[in-house]
Amino acid sequence: MKTSQNTVLLIGGTAGIGLEIAKKLTALNNHVIITGRNKERLDAVAATLDNVTTILSDVSKIDDVDLLINRVKADFPQLNMVINNAGRAILYNLADEHQDAFANAEEEMLTNYLSIIRINQKLLPILKQQAASAIINVSSVVAYVPGITLPGYAASKAALHSYTTSLRLTLEETTVKVFELMPPLVDTEFSKEIGGHNGIKPSVVADEFISALVKDEFEIRVGDTAKIYELFRQSPIDALNVMNANRKAWVESINQA
Repeated sequence: MKTSQNTVLLIGGTAGIGLEIAKKLTALNNHVIITGRNKERLDAVAATLDNVTTILSDVSKIDDVDLLINRVKADFPQLNMVINNAGRAILYNLADEHQDAFANAEEEMLTNYLSIIRINQKLLPILKQQAASAIINVSSVVAYVPGITLPGYAASKAALHSYTTSLRLTLEETTVKVFELMPPLVDTEFSKEIGGHNGIKPSVVADEFISALVKDEFEIRVGDTAKIYELFRQSPIDALNVMNANRKAWVESINQA
């Protein structure tokens, strides 16, 4: 997939991984349409980056999605790349009776999985018209192996991984290529509660994304994701133990509450 002279819709591009990807793509002479739920952040991005269009939009709300699709159809019929980077992660314990596991999972599934299906389905008619186009779904290392502290998030990313694989196979005879970007722990505000300061820099994720895009590497396993993936292939139980090394303390925290 070419990495320049594209028209890109970046869902969730005002911070973290999304913002770093936006920086890389604009530097490579792509026009990037950035969406987000925070107007101040969108304004800051617009003031910082050239060759961007910002749109206030919440991917989990159908009315916002319809307005976004209509705007894209009217103003950007040349759209040929969609990056689904919006995400929601809630730190909670499945055994804690004071937390609403269903409500948490419902919110995470809507943002991280179901909303992406809706966006892609509505944009596929445009993408199929282009000579070359791409959908990039941003999942996570937990798509392979769940982490106990983010059960709903992990489940939503596993669902996204399965869906992305099915979509790739469905579209393999079209002009639409389907990629999956799978970061490990990344040092962002998004991951602050789960020790994000121990993670890799979002710029590293963006660099590896661009490199894989050029080579048509459809599953982009960044950093420790590649290590966990190989361990999972060899021994699923070992991979699970590595991902959940602190699970005893996490479970005991409920008993002590």
